Amino acid sequence: MIKVAVLDDYQNVFHQIVETQKYKEKYNFKVFNEPFLNENDAIIALEDFDALFIMRERTPMTKSLINALPKLKYIMTSGMRNNAIEIDIAKKNKIIVCGTEINSNPAAEITWGLILGLMRNMKQEIDNMFQGYWQSTVGFELKGKLLGLIGLGKIGTQVANVAKSFGMEVCAWSENLDLTHANKIGVLPMSKDDLLKNSDIVSIHVVLGDRYKNLITKKEFKLMKKSSFLINTSRGSIINENDLVQALKDEVIAGAGLDVFEKEPLPQDHRLRFLPNALLLPHIGYVTAENYSKFYSQMIENLESCLDNKPLREIT
Repeated sequence: MIKVAVLDDYQNVFHQIVETQKYKEKYNFKVFNEPFLNENDAIIALEDFDALFIMRERTPMTKSLINALPKLKYIMTSGMRNNAIEIDIAKKNKIIVCGTEINSNPAAEITWGLILGLMRNMKQEIDNMFQGYWQSTVGFELKGKLLGLIGLGKIGTQVANVAKSFGMEVCAWSENLDLTHANKIGVLPMSKDDLLKNSDIVSIHVVLGDRYKNLITKKEFKLMKKSSFLINTSRGSIINENDLVQALKDEVIAGAGLDVFEKEPLPQDHRLRFLPNALLLPHIGYVTAENYSKFYSQMIENLESCLDNKPLREIT
């Protein structure tokens, strides 16, 4: 019997998606719905498992954790890229790591939820409706505004296309911006500084790496319009969180819409939770029924392939 731990199933959907009875003779599944308090707790909980099903960048698969799990043979992660797995250590321990496909459109869709929420003061108006108030704020139109995209890959391109349908102008910057692609979809290339100075909304869509860590700090906030909004549905570490808190507190910018944070889950006493001009979501950009169905079904498929010595979607 293969022992499989399903980690960080916050919404408790694994058993809804996977027909576990179908595999009862082969796999013993145990689902963990809460994040571990610390790595020692994770080691104690996972020491007897042969395989882990993990959600991208929730429980970190560190060197010390992997080395403390001698029975572990397989790690199945959502997505084909997971910065929270120390792949070299897994390989050294002869652990096979496989990924899954992931839909990019949900992240683009949630980006627009945050943009619209900020532009039309939806958090305040929704709260006020439940308290009996009516029309207490004045919002802004999207038409004619300039959207600045930091990153113009799959997600950035989808966001740009929607912006065009709203009648917005769109500009973009990244260190490897494809000028031909930008021209093809009608997006104006700009330097990072010019994008920050001129954009009414700045939205981040680059992949976190050393070159993009702390990309937005107090220096960048000072360049932005006082009336501008910052959106981040990529990774929390791209923005310096302390500088963001201060910029929002001092109203250096008008507001921020965030679906990602430096530490997740976001601590209950985190200062961002208490800022009226911060619109916060609990990293739900990829959390859709369609994505979860793809993740868990392909994790099962991957594990089956590994047991047949023909790994699918292996990450090396």
